[in-house]
Amino acid sequence: MSELNTAVQEPKAHPRRKQKEKKPNSLWSDAWYDLRRNKVFLVGTAIAILLILMAIMPGVFAPQNPLACNLVDARQGISSEHWFGIDNQGCDTFSRVIHGARISILVGLLTSVVTGLIGGILGLIAGFYGRWVDVILSRLAEIFFAIPSILGALLLLSAVGRDAAGVWTVVLALAILAWPMVLRIMRAAVITAKSQDYVTAARALGASPFRISVRHILPNAVAPVIVVCTMNLGVFIAGEAALSFLGVGIQSPNISWGLMIADARNRFLMAPEPLIFPAIFLSITVLSFVMIGDAVRDALDPKLR
Repeated sequence: MSELNTAVQEPKAHPRRKQKEKKPNSLWSDAWYDLRRNKVFLVGTAIAILLILMAIMPGVFAPQNPLACNLVDARQGISSEHWFGIDNQGCDTFSRVIHGARISILVGLLTSVVTGLIGGILGLIAGFYGRWVDVILSRLAEIFFAIPSILGALLLLSAVGRDAAGVWTVVLALAILAWPMVLRIMRAAVITAKSQDYVTAARALGASPFRISVRHILPNAVAPVIVVCTMNLGVFIAGEAALSFLGVGIQSPNISWGLMIADARNRFLMAPEPLIFPAIFLSITVLSFVMIGDAVRDALDPKLR
């Protein structure tokens, strides 16, 4: 009878079965949830962090002085002492490539921040107030849209002169012609957010226009701007290299990848290393930030999920 009265045990859950992790509800936590599982974002971020560390602490990665040059050793090939060879001025190419990351990445970051601030603020004002304010700012943006970015920056820097060319000069030259894109994106996002019920409720409760725009509209409209600024970061780095290559950007004795490529192009057949390695690092840097921008766009845009 004891066997007949044995209690039936409930089946145990299989040890390999795992409960699915619940995704968060907010936009930013949901985006971070997706980014942590995106291999493209992780690879791009790892490369970008390494490059930023090189820019912050170049002496750790390049023990030699990039300005210690000896013309007697010019255009020597790769060796155990000089991993990337020696350039036309007798400088260690590896050390100059490492130190060149500072200006190139700094210009890209500062230009992205400046364009995000200018275009974001003007786009918020145009989208929120509308009417004649929107008309004036939109027409102003269209004027700058008609000017090609590199050509316009080339003309601006040529007018300033090589003696005044520096990091902030290049940043402002690129940002002046790049902010209209951010304005358009922010304006469209603000117009969409302005018609939502929470904005109507805030107005009914007597909230001021400044509080509505900053506390209610801006947090819900800034995501597309972050995506564009992240993707444009690599474009600005390439733009700085192009301007330095053309001779109107960063000037010696400063070190920039574009400036290194320009100095090495005339002796490329005799010593290809001083041109190839800065170009490789420039391409990897641009690619890493483009990868991050694509991943952030996929995470913040619900239509792409």
